[in-house]
Amino acid sequence: MSQFFQIHPETPQARLVRQAVDIIRAGGVVVYPTDSAYALGCHIGDKSALDRIRRIRKLDDRHNFTLVCRDLSEIASYAKVDNTVYRLLKHATPGPYTFILKATSEVPRRLMHVKRKTVGLRVPENPIAQALLEDLGEPMMSVTLIMPGDDYPLIDPYDIREVLQHDVDLVIDGGYCGMEPTSVIDLADDMPLVLRAGKGDISVFQD
Repeated sequence: MSQFFQIHPETPQARLVRQAVDIIRAGGVVVYPTDSAYALGCHIGDKSALDRIRRIRKLDDRHNFTLVCRDLSEIASYAKVDNTVYRLLKHATPGPYTFILKATSEVPRRLMHVKRKTVGLRVPENPIAQALLEDLGEPMMSVTLIMPGDDYPLIDPYDIREVLQHDVDLVIDGGYCGMEPTSVIDLADDMPLVLRAGKGDISVFQD
């Protein structure tokens, strides 16, 4: 049976954030809010937690997870960022964007694109997500909470608890956070390429 924390969406309670991070560090799978939708997250180095998320979402080995980072400097530890890319990222983070970038050696191989050696990264503009990442001190592996057969993410924390209470270790109720996916921007090559237009202004990447 999963735990259920009601965390304030604007001023997250430090005690509950610490307890949530303890669950993540112990190998737990958590549901948490972002600036686009609820997501499933786990510790970056935990393969068994990653495998549990794959089972929940029914994802194959080719599905790319996202590293959710607290800030731009953390992105630079896990991705190769030149000056041009840095300026684009600085303009768009934090925000509802997922960036595809060339991975550094800090990224576990199982999270990289097999052929391109790329990884998806993002910095969410959500106080709860930011508080979790700040306390954790490293990125989370993450994927949007879209159940098999559904077209859109689950949005109600109480529905999420009902559906996943035996599959995850913690559901964080952070209020309504939307159901529109992030915009996905490929910055791994010379020119920015918009792979998915979602939440967030993409005009800056199309000039």
